[in-house]
Amino acid sequence: MVRTRFCEVFGVEHPIVQGGMQWVGRAELTAAVANAGGLGFLTALTQPTPADLAKEIARCRDLTDKPFGVNLTILPSITPPPYAQYRDVIVESGVPVVETAGFNPAEHLPAFRAGGVKVLHKCTSVRHAVKAQALGVDGISIDGFECAGHPGEDDVPGLVLIPAAAGRITVPMVASGGFGDARGLVAALALGADGINMGTRFVATVEAPVHDNVKQQLVAAGERDTELIFRTLGNTARVARNAVSTEVVSILGGGGRFEDVRELVAGTRGRKVLETGDLDLGIWTAGLVQGLIEDVPTVAELIDRIVTGAGQLIRGRLTSVAG
Repeated sequence: MVRTRFCEVFGVEHPIVQGGMQWVGRAELTAAVANAGGLGFLTALTQPTPADLAKEIARCRDLTDKPFGVNLTILPSITPPPYAQYRDVIVESGVPVVETAGFNPAEHLPAFRAGGVKVLHKCTSVRHAVKAQALGVDGISIDGFECAGHPGEDDVPGLVLIPAAAGRITVPMVASGGFGDARGLVAALALGADGINMGTRFVATVEAPVHDNVKQQLVAAGERDTELIFRTLGNTARVARNAVSTEVVSILGGGGRFEDVRELVAGTRGRKVLETGDLDLGIWTAGLVQGLIEDVPTVAELIDRIVTGAGQLIRGRLTSVAG
């Protein structure tokens, strides 16, 4: 058993988080994580409308009686989603935790506080984590450069970022980016975190609502099989390397603009990859941790493996080294 203050504050058995993932954070996966003792997050913007989010929350409650949360990622957009309406659904549905990401969550914090919703804010830098803590969030998720999706523009890997943040953060903090097994959990705790957040590793589980081709590709891929796109646009994203990602990097590296790759990176294409298993249909996110993924277990098997293995490492190898 590995328990930390993160477990106490957020009401879960194990310090393991399934972060919000577009198109993946649905009831089946989130409930499985909750039932296994972790903290799972539905992804609000995976649902086309706030009303659909309310239905997905209800569906998740049919699958688990344990705590789970909702991710609300706030990003720049020509036509932004109705964030306030999604927020209100989270509050009115009695969801105990929200994972905020992207822009500063300040305008939404009063409503979350009034509704008794704890806020776990995702950051990619120490300075942003410190600012979020000052705003009054209940926890921090710190994303190292190894992570899938948007790692920020500082390129600081977890081995440095996690302890740097731990030295400045007093609220519970989970580490994200490159975590997928017991060794990672023990390392995160040693570096000063109170738990781990996993995205890519949870995609390669039985309950993840994606095509098996995607899961098997994560097993087959190595740590070098990702691509950093949008570097020249100042909006870096780490995705699985495929024909589309390579083309995007080539176009932008040759001086192209976003308009030149807009069709290639359309979210609808990425969604179809996950649904159909056609791995070259669009871009889809994957982290460096895919180099550590060797199988597709159930969520319960994965979490038990991590927690049990972490306990064995702490009591065994580390104790013998210290002795």
